[in-house]
Amino acid sequence: MNKPTEFSVRDVELGDRTQWESLFLAYGVYYETAFTPQTIAGVWEWLMEQGHPVMCFVAVDQDTILGFAHLRRQHDTFSAGPSWFLDDLFTTPKARGLGVGRALITRVKAHATAHGGGELRWFTEADNTTAQRLYDTLATKSSWVVYEDLVSGEN
Repeated sequence: MNKPTEFSVRDVELGDRTQWESLFLAYGVYYETAFTPQTIAGVWEWLMEQGHPVMCFVAVDQDTILGFAHLRRQHDTFSAGPSWFLDDLFTTPKARGLGVGRALITRVKAHATAHGGGELRWFTEADNTTAQRLYDTLATKSSWVVYEDLVSGEN
């Protein structure tokens, strides 16, 4: 891919489904996860639902989506106000190093600022040093340790 002379970041739109899905599947491959059709459809439904706490921004060069950011609004018990979680950030391999990730995070921060502010958090793999080089310029690395446990729902 040639370096785009201009790209913009905007809210995801209904017509973006095919390109978004392709990038979302590639994101899953990166994290060794095969998203089911039900997961893809469910996430897309959230993104299209006005007022849902999960939203998506896309970086676009003309008609081509270069990357996406999924942002989730949360409630913060330490401030009784909003906080934000950047669930997913992904750019096409050819768009990396072109400022797309930085632009997506800048848009996420602008959205959070315009909607009450609060703390913005995100995770990355401990060995994802490429992403961390960017993140270290945009935020402070947390001292928190993250635990995970899969809790089964009742059927």
